[in-house]
Amino acid sequence: MGGAAQLRVEGSPIQGLEVVSLPVHRDERGWFKENWQREKMVAAGLPDFRPVQNNVSFNGPRGTTRGLHAEPWDKYISVLSGEIFGVWVDLRPGHGFGSLFTAKMGEGQAVFVPRGVANAFQTLASNTVYSYLVTEHWTEAARLEYSYVNLADPDLDIPWPISLDEAIVSQADKEHPPLAQAKPVQPKKIAVLGGNGQLGRAFAQLAKSDERIALYTRAQTDLQSPGFAASLDLANCSHVVNAAAMTSVDRAQTPAGSAEAWQVNAVAVRQLAARCGELGVPLVHVSTDYVFDGAQREVDELHPIAPLGVYGQSKAAGEQAVLAHTGNYVVRTSWVIGQGNNFVSTMRRLAEQGIAPRVVDDQVGRLTFASELARGIMHLLDTGSAPGIYHLQGGGEPASWYQVAREVFALCGHDPDAVQPVSTREYALDRPHLAPRPVNSTLDTAKLQATGFAPKPLSDLLDQFLGQNRVTS
Repeated sequence: MGGAAQLRVEGSPIQGLEVVSLPVHRDERGWFKENWQREKMVAAGLPDFRPVQNNVSFNGPRGTTRGLHAEPWDKYISVLSGEIFGVWVDLRPGHGFGSLFTAKMGEGQAVFVPRGVANAFQTLASNTVYSYLVTEHWTEAARLEYSYVNLADPDLDIPWPISLDEAIVSQADKEHPPLAQAKPVQPKKIAVLGGNGQLGRAFAQLAKSDERIALYTRAQTDLQSPGFAASLDLANCSHVVNAAAMTSVDRAQTPAGSAEAWQVNAVAVRQLAARCGELGVPLVHVSTDYVFDGAQREVDELHPIAPLGVYGQSKAAGEQAVLAHTGNYVVRTSWVIGQGNNFVSTMRRLAEQGIAPRVVDDQVGRLTFASELARGIMHLLDTGSAPGIYHLQGGGEPASWYQVAREVFALCGHDPDAVQPVSTREYALDRPHLAPRPVNSTLDTAKLQATGFAPKPLSDLLDQFLGQNRVTS
């Protein structure tokens, strides 16, 4: 078969299975092709495939038939000599389970096969050489994760060019189960560090309906432990979400707190990014509006960073460590509200106790509910959005902490006028160790929304949060 004049990558009826047309250069000596060229193929639309092993099978007789095998890794298959009839069946859980795709392949074609899609082929020429690159090293233990489908399954009704009665098929392949009894290949895990934090608990709620999410608490993965990154088992992970951080802004200004902030927010993040980079696992790192000085509102992802305090400085250093590796994400957010101690919970408690708080009225931003932050991160991963920096915070008009406090009092059935406004300067007079904070914490989220993410109305989320987290005396 001839090759394409230009490299092309085209989709198929099976999600994620891509057909590659390869330029093949022929002359009187034979032919030459670039069978795998990462930079060009990624630019053409192929996933950023990172193979670690290359397997080759030689198939002497025409009609040799192998499969259907679904393996726990991605594959890039090609024909080095001869011709095949290729068959693929989706064995991943979901609406696509059982989807079938077939194609003839010669030297001018290749196919990217995502994890969980079963593969088979039948040789249409003698002495066919079949090659496949894979993203994991083969081990005997990995065989336990394989799934199989019978080549002759009547429900699939595969149109084999050469009848299976006349083909050469191994006894093992003849004994594979029908599609109805095939074991679905479960997706890789999304490891979430910081499982006990506000964002981690929001991911725990998502995990109830999404078995991909695996939570790691500080007891399991302590970012203050020098060797934590090397001990992480990420072989079965598609992504890592770092929701762990030292977030005590004021304590970070003290000698002990500063050391902890730099260790957890910068040094450990650098080690984690290096580990993920070594294994080819994309890292999603959650950062903060504190990397900015707050001099301007609605700053976008390209705005220069200028942290005011140690916390922001350590988070900015962590960002740079993550972005030093390709394929990673940094998600900046602000004013996070979730399960646990936070501003909204504190204001509600004070309202219920009849206490009139003094709240700063010259720091402006938007609340970000942890549930929305988790949803937004999963949106980026599920839509295959481009790596890089994204801003994610609640929608609606910006408000000061004072305005938010008044809203909380009102929603809890208490007089919002009980909340007293105070400037940051006045508030800090009897708090000598108060860390500097940006006066503007509003982020431009247009880049994230362009991927299709729509923030839920803040008023609805605040009312829902207060309803779900009632104060009990």
